[in-house]
Amino acid sequence: MTGRALALVLTLAAVGVLLVVPVRNWFGQRAEIAELQAQIEVSSANVAQLQLEKERWVDPAFVAAEARRRLHFVMPGEIGYVALGADGRPAAETISDLAAEKNPAWYSKLWGAVQEADDAVEPASE
Repeated sequence: MTGRALALVLTLAAVGVLLVVPVRNWFGQRAEIAELQAQIEVSSANVAQLQLEKERWVDPAFVAAEARRRLHFVMPGEIGYVALGADGRPAAETISDLAAEKNPAWYSKLWGAVQEADDAVEPASE
């Protein structure tokens, strides 16, 4: 190997060592920029959703419906009822399907008993 080739290899190695840190920083910053752009997109979607909700609250009919649903408001002349649970708290507005399967309605139990009695075998007469 000649002296010139050795000097060239050493120079290229020094340049490579000097460029490692800036290149690593550049890739790290690009990744951070991509992550921040994704956060901006999520935030923009959230802002758009909140603006739509804000526009809904301008409508007096929506406000009245939410007052009825959330605060149990009633119009003059109406009578409002709130169903209470076993613990004395207001019952949930909707019953889940799972709860309905665990505790079927009384008429389902009654109809099941009628069908069971209808399918029963009559005792033999002696």
